[in-house]
Amino acid sequence: MTAQTPPTPPFRDPQLPFAKRIDDLLARLTLDEKVGFLHQYAPAVERLGVAAFRTGQEALHGVAWMGPATVFPQAVGLGATWNEELVRRVGDAVSKEVRAMRARDDRVGLNVWAPTVNLLRHPLWGRNEEGYSEDPKLTSAIATAYTRGLRGDHPTYWRTAPVLKHWLAHNNETGRDVTSSSVRPRVLHEYDLRAFRETVEAGAVAGVMPAYNLVNGRPNHVSPYLREHLRTWTDEDLLVCSDAGAPSNLVDSEHYFDTHEEATAASLLAGVDSFTDHGTDSSTIVARLQGALEQGLLTEADLDAAVRRQLSVRFRLGEFDPAHDPHTGTEDFDTLAHRALAQEAAEQAVVLLKNDGDLLPLAHDTRLAVVGLLADECKLDWYSGTLIHRSTPLECLYERFGAERVEFAEGVDRVRLKTSQGAYLHVPLADVPDEVRGAEGALDPALLAGRTDLPPLTTDPTGTELALVDWGEGVVTLRAPDGRYLSVAEDGCVRASADQPGGWVVQETFRLEPHENGHLLLHIGTGRHVSVAADGVKVAEEGGEVSGEGAEVFELVVAERGEDAVTRVAGAADVVLVVAGNDPHINGRETEDRTTLRLPAHQQRLLRAARAANPNTVLALVSAYPYAVDPSDLPAVLWTAHGGQAAGTALARVLAGDVSPAGRLSQTWYAADTDLPDLLDYDVIGSRQTYLYFEGTPLFPFGHGLSYASFTYGNLTARVELGAVHVSFTVTNTGDVTADEVAQLYTSAVNPSVPRPLSELAAHRRVTLAPGETAELSFEVPLSAFEFWDVKRGGRRLESGLYDLFVGASSEDIRLRTTLTLAGEPAAPRDLLQRGLDAADFDEQSGGEIVDRTKAAGEAVTPVGGGTAELVYRHCDFAAGVTEVTVEVAGEGFVELSLDGGPTLAQLALPAPASGPYDYTTLGAGIVAEGVHDVHIGLRGPLRLAHVGFSG
Repeated sequence: MTAQTPPTPPFRDPQLPFAKRIDDLLARLTLDEKVGFLHQYAPAVERLGVAAFRTGQEALHGVAWMGPATVFPQAVGLGATWNEELVRRVGDAVSKEVRAMRARDDRVGLNVWAPTVNLLRHPLWGRNEEGYSEDPKLTSAIATAYTRGLRGDHPTYWRTAPVLKHWLAHNNETGRDVTSSSVRPRVLHEYDLRAFRETVEAGAVAGVMPAYNLVNGRPNHVSPYLREHLRTWTDEDLLVCSDAGAPSNLVDSEHYFDTHEEATAASLLAGVDSFTDHGTDSSTIVARLQGALEQGLLTEADLDAAVRRQLSVRFRLGEFDPAHDPHTGTEDFDTLAHRALAQEAAEQAVVLLKNDGDLLPLAHDTRLAVVGLLADECKLDWYSGTLIHRSTPLECLYERFGAERVEFAEGVDRVRLKTSQGAYLHVPLADVPDEVRGAEGALDPALLAGRTDLPPLTTDPTGTELALVDWGEGVVTLRAPDGRYLSVAEDGCVRASADQPGGWVVQETFRLEPHENGHLLLHIGTGRHVSVAADGVKVAEEGGEVSGEGAEVFELVVAERGEDAVTRVAGAADVVLVVAGNDPHINGRETEDRTTLRLPAHQQRLLRAARAANPNTVLALVSAYPYAVDPSDLPAVLWTAHGGQAAGTALARVLAGDVSPAGRLSQTWYAADTDLPDLLDYDVIGSRQTYLYFEGTPLFPFGHGLSYASFTYGNLTARVELGAVHVSFTVTNTGDVTADEVAQLYTSAVNPSVPRPLSELAAHRRVTLAPGETAELSFEVPLSAFEFWDVKRGGRRLESGLYDLFVGASSEDIRLRTTLTLAGEPAAPRDLLQRGLDAADFDEQSGGEIVDRTKAAGEAVTPVGGGTAELVYRHCDFAAGVTEVTVEVAGEGFVELSLDGGPTLAQLALPAPASGPYDYTTLGAGIVAEGVHDVHIGLRGPLRLAHVGFSG
């Protein structure tokens, strides 16, 4: 007899719907196998032929961490292109490289953690480089384009599965795992949720990653918003992946739960499906889940819901249908098309901020002095791949204008470090091959070790001249003549060993601390001072004294100041180009916010020297964030983000006029630090943040960017039809070069009943026009875009009235305008008898913050630091009259109520502190009120107010 072939299990049958196949596979898994699936590194189930699976592959602007790959401009640079079609092609290229790399290295994952859709609310946020814009509409447009490229066009099988980062209201690295963002309902719905919602609703998102921070007093990893909002926006199963180590933070740093079993169960029930914790070791998470099951905190059905969502992503990625997966044979890697696209993206990201007297583009015979710390650099950031190709502005300007017409001065301070014994630090010669950090790829690049194959620094009578750069805030790097940076490896020795500063903990940065008649050299990465020992230069042992084998006192011997080198080359040039900016691993990066908008003092010195020597000085800022620079005495200023492998090529081509710049600022550039709110103030409405509400004068406004051409706008029409405003207008290139223009449409409510944006981006389009060419642009803006979140009714409302439409080249460069009347719903006062007042639904407040009503759901308001807070609720209807007020409160202190700013009508005191912050009690008092009034609530002391009710 011939043995029969076993029947194909339903989960292997490509003719069945995914849902039925997932049901079948889920039913075959044991409880222990389901538990194992919930860690980032899900093990294989060999008895079913199910492979291991990893969530998470960084791919923010190219495949990151896994070795060489095409490196596109930083996300903030892609945002500055204002070009969805271009960004979709970038996402398409990145996803193809993911597939091609996975074919030869199965460590490369298909569940990509990108893009970042956190809004760039505050320019001092350390991770500004990762976002697209301060505006939710532009952010969602660019993010949707990138996710569509990452997903691919096949109707069934996804090339990669994008996960949006970082849910929610996450714009600070300072205390990022313990700080809470106070986000009132209007800001939540009109601002922070919006970028996520519109991107998810577009249909190319596989999931989200909660952020480290808390929102309204509750950690994002146990947020009810995942269930109440995120999962209602799509019928697709969304995979929620925790951020690295965040599940443990719930107990270890946030102290939100007493046990890890409670915390893990609460996260799973809130909607977290995959736990990224303890690296590749799943045992800790598995033990916590098993403990939660044993304690009755979870059921197998709870696990099934999470496993189902993970399996849904895996089926969409074609894992179970290799013969039908159209992406299996993808080989597109470092292709000519990808190289060209990287250059195109870098060119489109360049923003021309100022160009007085048309100094740019440069004439072909210009004698050019190129100076600055970024002039001969192609910097990478934490989420970059390893460069295959590299271009710097200097190299490309040599090529474009001829080396004989270009002079260069980097502007570093050239120094030697003299010891207390009279010797100098010496970099020994080393005949070893160069190495590029991360070239071999790493699942966790934070674990990459420093080089120990090079000899440590020593001392000798003459020493080695080092290039010193002060990157601001006292942080310096020191570079040897061969281009390698001084670094410290695990053995504590100081070597010239790094190709660039980098790593999770940067080992190439130091501080020069004045001490007696010299300086101590503090190594920032270890927190220890540099010492000189018999076996070489190393960091001192912990607690080492400034003597003997302890910290060395150095005299800084300056051979040349950077500004002197700049002055030497600048005077003889026709034009000076100063290339300034940041190193993405220093002062403003993940884990580290900036403290100021100012350009570091070292680079200010270079800029002043260049301008003093030559009035034709062009400033090119290459940075991950805005700076507050005074452009008044500079004829031309440009900005671009770190542009990836083609950064230098792109900048050179724009300067030479091969390309007309058309990048636009995707966030406001403020003139001074005093224009900024506190970094932890997330109330964009109350503190008038971003171009939406900012009432000051920006250095450069949102949407700003100049061109080598000129454009006129005309023929504006607008009509309301079928639930949308239909807008059209023409744009004409009146210049003499082909160029792109970014036409922008803004709306503004006239005389709104509540504070509304001064102007708000409704639509935009980047178009290419030849000289004399005219394009007619048409937009359809849904009436929902004119709505706001009405706290009086707990939902969105279109307010009847007049609305201005502005058309122009930036939020402030308005060329056309018209006004429409929109018919919406009439305003109504708050119905106090039916709904009362939820504390967080205030119209205005001072001194308070929103916190969690309970650990599971709801909001309350408390005075900051247990002090006092004032809450105002406008247009409250007491109808024919009320005789009693009740408050739901916890803590200690008292609540005061008054109407229209008048005398106190009621004071309700908590008799004694309750046992915990969630132990609410209801207090009542008699009042007499009728008609419509503004209700003022005063909070006194460390109490939480959840709700105010009225009756009688």
